[in-house]
Amino acid sequence: MHGFLFATGIENSYPTIRQPDGSARRVDEMQKTDHYARYREDFALARELDVDLLRYGPPYYQVHRGAGRYDWEFTDQAFDEIRRLQITPCVDLCHFGLPDWLGNFQNPEFPRHFADYARAFAIRFPWVRLYTPINEMYVTAHFSAKLGIWNECLTDDRAFITASKHIARANILATEAILEVQPAARFIQSESSEYFHPSHPDAVKLARHLNERRFLSLDLCYGYDLCATMYEYLLDNGMTREEFHFFLDHNIRPVCIMGNDYYATNEHVVHPDGSTQQYEMLGYYVITKQYYDRYRLPVMHTETNNRDYALNEKDARSWLERQWGNLVRLKEDGVPIIGFTWYSLIDQVDWDSLLVKDDGQVNRYGLYSLDRKIRPVGELYRDLIRTWRGRISNGMLSMY
Repeated sequence: MHGFLFATGIENSYPTIRQPDGSARRVDEMQKTDHYARYREDFALARELDVDLLRYGPPYYQVHRGAGRYDWEFTDQAFDEIRRLQITPCVDLCHFGLPDWLGNFQNPEFPRHFADYARAFAIRFPWVRLYTPINEMYVTAHFSAKLGIWNECLTDDRAFITASKHIARANILATEAILEVQPAARFIQSESSEYFHPSHPDAVKLARHLNERRFLSLDLCYGYDLCATMYEYLLDNGMTREEFHFFLDHNIRPVCIMGNDYYATNEHVVHPDGSTQQYEMLGYYVITKQYYDRYRLPVMHTETNNRDYALNEKDARSWLERQWGNLVRLKEDGVPIIGFTWYSLIDQVDWDSLLVKDDGQVNRYGLYSLDRKIRPVGELYRDLIRTWRGRISNGMLSMY
């Protein structure tokens, strides 16, 4: 695998949502989209699309049954089919949720148990070489421990920092565990690319803080030496000096590719009262360039779709063309970007409510419908792949 990577993915979120009576309800997107029953058909669609890479992961909450205990039944079947079809997977090991026995991201035992799981997966599937240990670490911590809509459903800075440090530590330990088994493994870290615009001079200070905080998960994983104000923010909200130095001392950068996810919803206007609203302004080029300038790592575009344009197929095609144009310009300007992803392969369900509502609302974000019929944006992406394959250079994949 030495060329530019065209990719898609199968959406596999599974957070828990707090019910009105205080109980937790598990949301499983692969169940909602009927993937468990139709996984062979879904993989065949990816093969038909002729992508180079499929972002895919087993349902972590189902597989990891307890300390050192695993149920691999569905995972074995799925990855046997992926291998039979000669699809290259980038394996997503944790996607927004934990097994019931681990509770949530406030649990300090999560990182070591997750590393055990990652090691066990790598032993069972030694042919897999590409991983995303934890998907969108910033979003996971933010939605679970700051916005209060998933998992622990907390809404304060201390909970956010606790979740962030546990998630980043788990990501690092899992990376190291996989490398012990498969030294040739490489890690494409899918992370949300955020930006906060002040609406008023009185909102500038807050916007600056949020624009530093958006980098936190990657800063910790890549051993980035934080600015003083962000370091104070960590210490004020429960991180110790020893915990911070763990991140400085565990350098996984040499085996990492920085994955950037971009949606119209990733940009926010910040008001003086602390409220925010979504507002697309800068676009993928500008924001990804900010992330690249900070970390100087190879980049992969790891997610986008027409989330704000789901009712209009013409707008979905326009969105794809805009994101591809941004990517080509980034490469022309010297950013070592190695791949592009439309996410996801098939439509999603209830993402319009961030999975909180169980309405069965079909979100037309996929390249294929839930009936497994190709959408116009899927046809356009397939044509884009055929047109550009072999014509967009990539010198960053010699590591593979």
